[in-house]
Amino acid sequence: MKKLFDLATWKRREHFEYFKDFDEPLFGMTVRVECSAAYRKAKNLGSSFSLYYLYLSLKVANEMEEFRYRIEEDQIFCYDSIGAGLTILREDETYGCGFMEYSPDLQTFMLQASSEVKRVQAERGLKYPHSGEDTIHYSILPLAAFTSVNHARRLDSGCSIPKITFGKFSRDNNDQMWLPVDIHVNHALMDGFHVGKYIERFQELLAPKFPKGGFG
Repeated sequence: MKKLFDLATWKRREHFEYFKDFDEPLFGMTVRVECSAAYRKAKNLGSSFSLYYLYLSLKVANEMEEFRYRIEEDQIFCYDSIGAGLTILREDETYGCGFMEYSPDLQTFMLQASSEVKRVQAERGLKYPHSGEDTIHYSILPLAAFTSVNHARRLDSGCSIPKITFGKFSRDNNDQMWLPVDIHVNHALMDGFHVGKYIERFQELLAPKFPKGGFG
C-alpha cells in the first residue's frame, strides 16, 4: 500500500524541485559499522549473518519515512512497507535476483529470506521476481572490503529506489568486526542528514553498546 505525499506542505519542496531533474540525482556515502555483537547473535541463533544484518538494515529503512518515499510521474508516494530486492550469488559465479518482504518478526523474515535464497540459487539466468517500487536494491560483495562503491545505471531512467551494498567484514587489532556499507539515495527525497540518521540507527541495532556515532 502507498499514499500520495503532500508535496505542497513539505518543508523540502524546493529541494525536491531542485534535484529531481538532475542527470544524476543519486548521491552516496560509504562507512564501516561495528558488527561484532550482531555476528555473535546470528551465530547463536544459527542464522546467516548476511541475512541477519539485511533484516536489521531493512528494519531501519521501514522505520524511516524518507527511505519509503518514491517518485512516480513527478509525484511522491510513501509506501507503508518496503522489502529487499537482493542480488544472490550462485555456484557458477553468476547472480540472480530475489525479493524478500519485510516482516518485523525476525524468525518470519529469516525463514522467508532463506527460502528465497535457495530458490534463486537453483535457477539460471537473470530474472526479476518483483517489479514494484516498494523495495530497496541490495547487494552483498563478500570478497571485497571496499571503501567506496559506484553503480551502473541509465541516467535517463530516473531512480528513487535506494541502493545499499554490503562488503566483506574485517577484524581490527582489538578483535572488533567492521562491515563496509555503501548507501546511495535520491537527493530529491533526502539529504546527507537522513543517511547519517540511517547509519546511526543501523549501528545501534548491530551493536547496542557501541558508542553512538562511533562508526568508521
